[in-house]
Amino acid sequence: MARKGNARSPGGSPPDLNNPFAGLHIAGLPPGPAPAVPSASQPAAYKPKPGRVVLRRETAHRGGKVVMVIDDFAPHISLASIEELGRRLRNACGCGGTIRQRGIELQGNQAGKIRAFLEKEGFIVAGII
Repeated sequence: MARKGNARSPGGSPPDLNNPFAGLHIAGLPPGPAPAVPSASQPAAYKPKPGRVVLRRETAHRGGKVVMVIDDFAPHISLASIEELGRRLRNACGCGGTIRQRGIELQGNQAGKIRAFLEKEGFIVAGII
């Protein structure tokens, strides 16, 4: 059952009642400015710095197995980029791992490899030396 006041005009197009742009025609307008060509002197688009992360070693609730946890990512880093970083870290270290609550968990005690990889990516790593 249709509601009252929901009547549509036949033909599917809305009526031009009180349309302030109904009388405008594009054919009579002058061409717009030419698009700006980026030169080599202009800097590239702003890319925010990755920021600081915390690297820590955990064994609690894991049956004595060592897990390296990387967390405290900056808020401007998206979850998709954290997942991509985790995938590349797992490949670089040759280990398993997962992403949990904006943090990366990697299996094994590989603090040196993880720290070197993160510093190469531009992160400031705090925590395990």
